[in-house]
Amino acid sequence: MEIVNITKSYDANFVRQVEEESGQIMSQCYQCGNCTAGCPYTFVYDQPVNQIMRLVQAGQKETVLKSKSLWLCATCESCTTRCPNNIDVAHIMDVLRHMARREGYAPVPTVKSFWDSFLSSVENNGRAFEIGLLVSYIAKTGRFWTDLDLGPKILPKGKMHFTPPKMQGKEEVKKIFNRFREESRK
Repeated sequence: MEIVNITKSYDANFVRQVEEESGQIMSQCYQCGNCTAGCPYTFVYDQPVNQIMRLVQAGQKETVLKSKSLWLCATCESCTTRCPNNIDVAHIMDVLRHMARREGYAPVPTVKSFWDSFLSSVENNGRAFEIGLLVSYIAKTGRFWTDLDLGPKILPKGKMHFTPPKMQGKEEVKKIFNRFREESRK
């Protein structure tokens, strides 16, 4: 574990930004550990949830935004449900993931590639188009042979189509993405 000198690297603006974007008060977390105890993904995290919370309190922006935990969080809200102070920990993890993305951090590139492919599919088709999503993900990651054996099992069931579905409201979904981009630039 890396030793962090918080007197040299404390970033008050980072703490303030997390609080503003999440609507949560970071100082309310007293490190009981319930969030980590309830998290089904703690075993794959480089920083358990309670440590992420403490690092945010300590203003350790770079350490937090470089954490793989942000990208591996499933946002299942177990942490939020278990928090005795009613802190929306899952929302804070989402906010941190968005902040990391904005600042160019992607310590788990395959997860970011999937996220990018999924959002692009929703933006362009009004909903997820599975085959298009798969092709985009494979093109971004080069993982051509991953799960190749599933194709012959899935395709005959007729649940995946080679063309995107016709959908009402497709243009409205695209407008939501455009509005988000405009708001993000402000």
